[in-house]
Amino acid sequence: MDLPRIAIDNWYTKQKSWKKLGKVGYSNYSYLTIPPMDSPQILQFVDETVYTKTGKHLNDLQRRIIGGILNRQKYADVAETYGYSAKHIKKASHELLQMLSDIFGEQVKKSNLESVLERQINQNINLGDYNTFQNNKISYTNNCSNPSTHSTPTPEKSQPETPDFHRNNQADFEKIGKLRQFGLSDEQIAEILEIPLEVVKQVNFEE
Repeated sequence: MDLPRIAIDNWYTKQKSWKKLGKVGYSNYSYLTIPPMDSPQILQFVDETVYTKTGKHLNDLQRRIIGGILNRQKYADVAETYGYSAKHIKKASHELLQMLSDIFGEQVKKSNLESVLERQINQNINLGDYNTFQNNKISYTNNCSNPSTHSTPTPEKSQPETPDFHRNNQADFEKIGKLRQFGLSDEQIAEILEIPLEVVKQVNFEE
């Protein structure tokens, strides 16, 4: 599932640690820590994930419950803040957490909601196409290099640009865009994707 296109404030300056996954299959993955869990953008991530799976968006009460849990509020506090009974909040929370368990494929409880969301966001931002990035480094360089310093290939060495070629590069460029939306600098993106900084700088994702 693609990561919902959400714009997260520049949290990286406050959270500079990088996590490293152990060796998984053919490669090591690097992935990012997520921003503070009370951020409105996290609710948007959950909302768009739920919509992708169910065709329905979170309602106001569900958003308030998630926000309350991430802010370490008790159900009674959420109920008092928004004018519900504690019993109603508890029942709605149970149904919501069960739905999230079904969507994420793991048990989601009030006590572990934050860690589950962290894993899910990291998995979706994941550089699961790590091999694609590795295989397309040359493509980045060839397509983004300065025309004044890049010699024109001879007819014998020219390769036709296939639809797959364009699709792969477009997908890779979108990955850079997603990382930018999460507040990473071009230097950080170049480091995690292991591609030249000048390549990242020449990929423009502004509308």
